[in-house]
Parts: sequence; C-alpha cells; structure tokens
Amino acid sequence: MFDFSPSEEQHHIIDTASQFMKDYVYPNEKHMVPHRGLPDDILKPLQQKVKDLGLWAGHLPKDVGGMGTGFITLGLLSEVIGRSPIAPYIFGSMAPDAGNGEILVHAATEKQREKYLLPLANGDIRSCFAMTEPEVSGSDPRTLQASAEKDGDEWVINAHKWFTTGAVGSSFSIVMAVTDPDAKPHKKTSLFIVENDNPGFEIVREVPVIGDHFAGGHCEVRYTNCRIPEENMLGNRGEGFKLAQLRLGPGRITHAMRWLGVCHRSMDLMLDYALKRETRGKTLGQFQSIQNFIADSAADMQAARLMTLHAAWLMDQGDEARKDVSLIKFYGAKVLHDVIDRAIQVHGALGVTGDTPLEGFYREARTARIYDGPDEVHRYVVARTLLKAFEKGEELY
Repeated sequence: MFDFSPSEEQHHIIDTASQFMKDYVYPNEKHMVPHRGLPDDILKPLQQKVKDLGLWAGHLPKDVGGMGTGFITLGLLSEVIGRSPIAPYIFGSMAPDAGNGEILVHAATEKQREKYLLPLANGDIRSCFAMTEPEVSGSDPRTLQASAEKDGDEWVINAHKWFTTGAVGSSFSIVMAVTDPDAKPHKKTSLFIVENDNPGFEIVREVPVIGDHFAGGHCEVRYTNCRIPEENMLGNRGEGFKLAQLRLGPGRITHAMRWLGVCHRSMDLMLDYALKRETRGKTLGQFQSIQNFIADSAADMQAARLMTLHAAWLMDQGDEARKDVSLIKFYGAKVLHDVIDRAIQVHGALGVTGDTPLEGFYREARTARIYDGPDEVHRYVVARTLLKAFEKGEELY
C-alpha cells in the first residue's frame, strides 16, 4: 500500500544535500556561536550556495522562493539536514521562522506577504512566535491570558510570554492573544504581527536553557499597551488556534526527521569508535553489550523513520494525521535520546566531552520531549483518538 522508496528527483535532492553537508556544513560547525548560530559572513554565502542548488526552504512553496515539495520529500531532506545543528539555518528551514513562514503563506494579506513573508522566506530577516506564557500551561493554549483589545483602528496587546524562541535579533513576532474571551475555547484567540521595534514590545531576558543551538535564544518577552494597526491581525478574528495548528503538524514532521539525522550521525560515530577502540585485547564492537547497543539503535531508528514517513504520506494525501503526528512526536523524541545515550556510552569519557558532537546532541535532545507539546499530551491525543475510534467501530490503524 505504501511505497516510500525515493523517486529519481528525491534521490537527487538527498545526494546533493548530503554532498553539500560534507563539503560545507560539517567543516563550519566549529564556527557556531552558542545561542547565536553562525556569523553572517559565514552563513550568508552558504545560504546562497543552497539557493543556487535549489535546496532552499523545503517547507515553502516555489512562489515565495521555496522548493514546493510534499511532506515526504521535506522529511527526506530534513533527515539529511538534521545531521548538523547549523544546517537548518543554512538551508533556510529553522524554527521558528519555518513555522511562521507556513502561517504567513496561508493567512497573510498581500501587504503582509510583501512586508514580512518574502524577506523572511529569503532569509533576510528572522522572526519569533509568542504563544507560551509562564503563568499557564504551555500545552493548553485555551488558557492563555494575553489580551488584544480593539481601540479605534488599532489593537492594544498586553501579554507576558516566554520561550519565545529567536526573539533576540528578530524583526517581528507573531503573537497569540485573546480577542474574544466569551467565545468557545478554540475561537477565543487571534494572531497578530508585531514589529520588534514597537515601543510596547520588550525582551525581558534570554531564559537560560539546556543546549546551545538556537539563534536568538529562548526569551521572556512582554507586550505592554502595545499598539499595532488593525491590519496587523493575521488571518481572521478568532482563528489564532486554527492558524497556530498550521505550523505544528508540518513542524513535528520536520523535527522527527531531523532527529533521525541526529541519530544517523550519532550511530556513525558509535560504529566508527566501536571498530577502532580496543580494550582487553578486542575492539569494542566485538563485545555483545556494544553489539546490542548498535542493533537496538538500528531497530529504533528504522521504526521511527517508517512512522514518520507514513505520517508524511498521510499529510501528502490531505489527511491532518493528528494521531500519527503525535505518535512520531513522543516516540521519535525517545529514540533520539536513546540512540545518543548509547553512542555516548560507547565512547565512555570521550562521549561527555566537547571533542565529539554527542554531548551537545544529548543536551538538545532532552528538550525534544517538551517543546511542541510534552510527551504526555501526545500520548493522551493518541490514546483518546484510539478509544473514540474503537467505541465507534472505526478503523484504528
């Protein structure tokens, strides 16, 4: 029923991207600045090379400069890109810009498209997404306290947000705020574009978190009597929750396939070290415990890959695939952690140093079980969906 073998075009994309990673990405990892990414004098020429190869912004349509691929092709490319923490920036597909671009493609007016989407899609500017609040559960946007009130031809936003990824150095934010507090839970909020030089916008601090690899940090921000023109509403009033979902499904597909890229690189390091490191007269790879690490990692990675490609295939058929996306989110995050953990164990003391990428991968992997919804929420989505389907006598798988 399912054929995930790459087409000729997909083979070309994968091969070209893989060669580019070897030639240009891995050699430049040493230039990454924690929480800031690559310096522009290195990043911008590499981005141009990617554009020249036709591999730029795989998540966006061609009319805004992207590749215009389906989800399976995006997933296969993301698997290659995921092998390096700097690659998503070089290939123009890093969160939160990728998700914001997807929202703008669907909801931006012509003026918003020209002013925000096109420069964002081209990599000329960065953006951030302000939804999560410290006072309420980040996994339930129905509880948001941020407010946006109409005052003449302006909206006045008051909000306290955090984990607004990429805020430092960004040009604008997309903020979710309550516009209709008495409406049904999924109709209460709307999205707004706020330029970050607005006097009502303030970056309070860059929140210290595990990991190094997100440019612009994870920030606490405030919108205090922040006035914006009414034309800065994104989409229609009450569509905040609906539009936010546009970025989450594709984003989770991309995350899961990038995680597989991290797993592949960790596996390569594990195999290489197991073959050349000797102890007690044998290489590590000759010990059964190490062989078990390798075999278990291969099985986990294959299962996660097939699950992710299946979810991508469903989305290419027009299915929202919420259950399948939730499955790959919590399962893929566990595989990511376990494979890196085994690779570190094989490397012993070397694995916890900065002499390999593994310790950095490991720190980043812990947050994968929280962002874009914690594991527990995704397990709840899967279980609830299956229970309801079984109760109704519907097909489960």
